[in-house]
Amino acid sequence: TSDQTPFRIPLHFCFLLLHMSVFSQSFSPCGRFLAAGNNYGEIALFSLSAALSPDATALSQKPVLTFTAHDGPVFSLLSNDSQLFSAGNGEISCWSWSLWFLSFRSSLEIPEINAMIINPRDNSLVVGGGDNNIHILDLEHGVFKSVLQGHSDYIHCVSVREREAEILSGGEDGAVRMWDSRTGQSVHCVEIYKYESCARPQYGKWISCLTTDSDWMLCGGGPSLSLWHLRSLSPTSVFPLAGCQRQAAFYQDMILAVGEGPFVSHCLLGGEVKAQIPCTPQSLNTLQINANSTEHRVGLHSLTHLGYTIHTLPTGLGNMHYLQV
Repeated sequence: TSDQTPFRIPLHFCFLLLHMSVFSQSFSPCGRFLAAGNNYGEIALFSLSAALSPDATALSQKPVLTFTAHDGPVFSLLSNDSQLFSAGNGEISCWSWSLWFLSFRSSLEIPEINAMIINPRDNSLVVGGGDNNIHILDLEHGVFKSVLQGHSDYIHCVSVREREAEILSGGEDGAVRMWDSRTGQSVHCVEIYKYESCARPQYGKWISCLTTDSDWMLCGGGPSLSLWHLRSLSPTSVFPLAGCQRQAAFYQDMILAVGEGPFVSHCLLGGEVKAQIPCTPQSLNTLQINANSTEHRVGLHSLTHLGYTIHTLPTGLGNMHYLQV
């Protein structure tokens, strides 16, 4: 532009940025890269060593690669030793981390594939979404081998207990179901919203987050985020967090949770909320811990106290905040 003509960002681009959200993320097997997916079907790849360097610039904090993976939102991302799996509306794509090309695409006639997890016991991909069913994909042969039926509404989250050969799923119907991964049968069903200590009728009964660690389960959504002992199938701690929690994770002797509200909650296993660390966004969709790197053990979004260092990446996918421990 000339000196007399101010530079203007196109209106449609401003609209895209204003309405852009990060829905999913996953770290590379080496722990040095982060893939993030947004509501426009794009995946961006970040170099953590460049973005989190003390000498980082605005340019080094931008994605090293951005591409369109799906026609609609990228609801879920997941990595194994060599591949990145991405899920959208009715399809799952598999990308090679080393060569970065599309190596596999599978079609499912279901909306919103919200959750994926790998079951190491049989090298399968456990998939949950908008048709109320759990689909099991054989990763060796690239075919779906079974369907687990029992939920009456959308499935939002899945988890695996490898030692017990169990798959857990949570959905819009308010139920957490536990499945025998060998037989495909539902062995337990816990309706979290029916427990007085967990129920919050004003938020609904849906289960939006679910994760396990040995004999323990962490789940929440409409009901309060709560810690359950799986052998007794009873809640041992209920966390007094406002709003619906969208994702939670066990990390060492604590729990990290994000959801409605501009903060990351740091909770103790006994139920105490140790801190709520403010972030820029008014709500947070996703949280990840980088277990593949001791140098860049980072997760979305940011913590500023308790020994954590803040990192913010202003990107085309929207602001992304990271914690380094």
